[in-house]
Amino acid sequence: MPDTALVTGASSGIGAAFAALHASKGGDLILTARREAELMRHKSELEAQHGISAHVVACDLGAPDGAEALCKDIDEAGLTVDILINNAGFGGHGQHITRDISAEHAMIDLNIKALVYLTHHFARQMAARGRGRILNVGSTAGFVPGPNQAVYFATKAFVNSFSQAIDQELRSRGVTCTVLAPGYVETEFAKSANLEGTSMVKGGGATAESVAEVGYEAMLNGRLVAINQRSLSVFMNWIAPLLPRRRLLSLIERTQAK
Repeated sequence: MPDTALVTGASSGIGAAFAALHASKGGDLILTARREAELMRHKSELEAQHGISAHVVACDLGAPDGAEALCKDIDEAGLTVDILINNAGFGGHGQHITRDISAEHAMIDLNIKALVYLTHHFARQMAARGRGRILNVGSTAGFVPGPNQAVYFATKAFVNSFSQAIDQELRSRGVTCTVLAPGYVETEFAKSANLEGTSMVKGGGATAESVAEVGYEAMLNGRLVAINQRSLSVFMNWIAPLLPRRRLLSLIERTQAK
């Protein structure tokens, strides 16, 4: 039986691209997101096109018991998660003190708390079996502070750090953890995060499919960190750390300004 991948945020964007890519390689799927109708449509299409089996579990991972409920449903269904792709997440534009604090907390709940819960639950099962792969979708935002998206950038910094530590802890037990850190991607993210009109969005971005391919290949190869563009990788790893901090903050602030 082919490896089964759990993909969160699978109803659109990078998550849907991951699901399609895994299915094209003959892998079974567990698809989760809030929009059940979209998930069911993807399930039907992928099963028809690739002859795989796709299970749908609609849930809100940002809800207080969302991640726990998802894990319970998967375990009770007798499904084994060989690959965990933590893709679900969202951002939000604006200065921190002008944003609704409940929205900031919701971002932390989904981008961090749910990811940690799912990683803890399924990585324990993987380690017990002696094999498994985890792919956490971070962002190049995780390499720098982000004025006008302070909480979002901070959540992705957490994902970056957490993922690499988990890989070091579990690699000797047959489990790898990769963090995918793309730049701007052309998905629903910009609209939902109210980022339309920023210089970052105006400059255009990569396709969800191309980003998914980079992340999926990096995961299969057990890489620690994958950035989808060489120029971004050079900037984040070699230029940004050397820039004066105030200059870097001003630069990032301008990319997030309208």
